[in-house]
Amino acid sequence: MDSMIVGILKETFQDERRVSITPAVVPSILNAGLQILFEKGAGEPAGFTDREYEEKGAKIISERKTIFSSSGILLFVRGPGANPEFRKEEFEMLRKNQVLAGFLEPFYAPQTIKELAKREVIAFAMELIPRISRAQNMDAVTSMGTIGGYKSVLLAAGALHKMFPLFMTAAGRISPANVFVIGAGVAGLQAIATAKRLGAVVSAYDVRPAVKEQIESLGAKFIELSIETVKAEQSTGYASAMSADFYRRQQELMTTVLAASNVAITTALVPAKRAPILITREMVLKMKPGAVIIDLAAEREGNCELTQPGKTIVVNGITIMGPTNLPSTVPYDASIMYSKNITNFLLYLVKNGSLQLNTEDEIIRETMVTKDGEISNARIKEILAERSG
Repeated sequence: MDSMIVGILKETFQDERRVSITPAVVPSILNAGLQILFEKGAGEPAGFTDREYEEKGAKIISERKTIFSSSGILLFVRGPGANPEFRKEEFEMLRKNQVLAGFLEPFYAPQTIKELAKREVIAFAMELIPRISRAQNMDAVTSMGTIGGYKSVLLAAGALHKMFPLFMTAAGRISPANVFVIGAGVAGLQAIATAKRLGAVVSAYDVRPAVKEQIESLGAKFIELSIETVKAEQSTGYASAMSADFYRRQQELMTTVLAASNVAITTALVPAKRAPILITREMVLKMKPGAVIIDLAAEREGNCELTQPGKTIVVNGITIMGPTNLPSTVPYDASIMYSKNITNFLLYLVKNGSLQLNTEDEIIRETMVTKDGEISNARIKEILAERSG
């Protein structure tokens, strides 16, 4: 196993079409003194051929096991064990002190993190890239959230019984759709921008009052609810979990807005927690016939009480969609964005032709989850302790 060989593998997670690096970033990795072993066909689902990788200097390998055994560094979109069918096989191929990076779901897949520690690998979770200025070009969560927000609006437009923009036609005036976006993080802001570009009348709400200016700058109306939101934002920039009474009051106040909306897009997530219920069954039943709900929190059980992850259902004439892994539905551009993020992170670890894992560095310390056979990340250890206690 050569510590300066980077292995790129086919993704095994169901319906995952992204690839962790694209041909465009291969030269920058090689110029850093690294080599690349690329599994044959790994880029094809995203639209990148083996020939493109070869032309840039990557070595194409047919045997997956060879990449595992020869590479000191493994890059993934979704880390080992993401697909239960391949979980045992992939973990058994990992080697002591192998470095790997990818989406590892550290808040939600504790057994995976424990298994990585048991295998004595040095694992980095791309979800944990800190939201600081010098790590912006590594922030894969933001990149993928942008795609999710964009695609959610296209799904809504396709499912809605009316058109998004205002039309003046020979048959008269067609009124625009009313779109309500709940949660103004990266995905929410992109959903607002996309819905506005399609001509909808957009309103939005977030528990963090500080995002009002961002919402209005995109041409949407900020919905203000008369509830206390002082503790609504963590120091990391993510939303905090609020009390049950807070969510109950929030639901009451949002019911009126939802009843007037043709589309609702929900994006609210709280790290390490189940997604908060923002839309109850009763609220759904008060929406307009033909209305559409796109629940971007479906992978974390959903913001709508009726959401079924990965499915589209119709309740009382209201279409509720629970899409999962939306970035994979735009694999070409999603791969380009993710590839740049993870390559920037990789090159941050490489100094003077060798890996430098300085745990005093905030980016490295906060992103590393396992090292020396232990779970090394303080946040993850705390979460695991809470769940076992």
